Amino acid sequence: MRRSIMDNRHAEEEEGINLTPMLDVVFIMLIFFIVTASFIKEAGIEIERPVAKTAVNKKNANIIVAISANNEIWMDRKRIKPQGVRGQIERMHAENPEGSVIIQADKDSYSKTLMVVMDAAREAKVTVAIAANN
Repeated sequence: MRRSIMDNRHAEEEEGINLTPMLDVVFIMLIFFIVTASFIKEAGIEIERPVAKTAVNKKNANIIVAISANNEIWMDRKRIKPQGVRGQIERMHAENPEGSVIIQADKDSYSKTLMVVMDAAREAKVTVAIAANN
């Protein structure tokens, strides 16, 4: 009689599927993908870039500065005053010293605003490029 009770308990334990190892693997994969994912930084507004025949892709462009059609300067999804552009670029460059500044100027923005941003980036000693569509 005692043997049949033990056999029943053992049989009940084997009937269920142990999901613990599978959950461990899923969580490890999730952590792996989160850590290795590259996140695209955006300026925070939509820009209609001008067309350039000689446009090329630039790698390590981690500091995106957008200039809207009405000459607003946007960085890291926030509107920035022209006086604060250099400080913001220096802060973001300190986070990633390998990165460079990409200026996304709307085709209807003023070149004066573009020059303010370019000068701020150069004063911060960061490489500058201007985004265009090809």
